[in-house]
Amino acid sequence: MTHPASTTIRCVGGIAFDSRGRLLLIRRLNDPGSGLWSLPGGRVEPGESDEAAVIRELREETGLDVIPGTVIGTVTRGPYEIHDYACVVTGGVLTAGDDASEARWSDAADLSALEAGGELVDLLYVTLRDWDVLPRA
Repeated sequence: MTHPASTTIRCVGGIAFDSRGRLLLIRRLNDPGSGLWSLPGGRVEPGESDEAAVIRELREETGLDVIPGTVIGTVTRGPYEIHDYACVVTGGVLTAGDDASEARWSDAADLSALEAGGELVDLLYVTLRDWDVLPRA
């Protein structure tokens, strides 16, 4: 399904790892992908920079404070153009909120099990693998 450029919704996501190399994931509370695990993130609000949106979205969904770095990659999923940024966690307490029913750190085995069980949003595992940002733990 294609969408005209005028209906593209700019979104951001955060790719963050803890000190053990585990990847930060949230279980989506709402569609698209309700009930599935994904990277934290969401829509960029009008007048908001990508950096500000990443900081806001990760704080709202995970309770964590982050510093966004470089863009790791961009994907288009339906009308959503998602720019995923490398993030460094600087504080906060991991707590699900906003569009997240759960939040957790996922190691390589856990992420593989989520993929095998069909519990990840479409193409997340393949995309992270292709970008070489799978958990190292």
